[in-house]
Amino acid sequence: MPETSEANAIATSALEREIKQLIIDALMLEDRTADEIDAAAPLFGEGGLGLDSIDVLELAMALHKRYGVKTKGDDGRNREIFASVRSLAAFVDAERKA
Repeated sequence: MPETSEANAIATSALEREIKQLIIDALMLEDRTADEIDAAAPLFGEGGLGLDSIDVLELAMALHKRYGVKTKGDDGRNREIFASVRSLAAFVDAERKA
């Protein structure tokens, strides 16, 4: 039975929430809650979480451990993949389906 768009939206929302919590746990952002993180907000720089390259390495390891997905340091898509929680969720979802 094909998934409905509503079921897809619910699954995406759940994955985004999991990734928000993973970010909080992996980067020890105890002063944040998952609800405070906008899924579309940038993870780097102003207006977002303000993560740096070390944070991305830690997050990449946490994503691999939790979801079994791998990123490569020389992958030109990394800026796009790690742009926001939403883009991370899309990457994880695509990799798990591959």
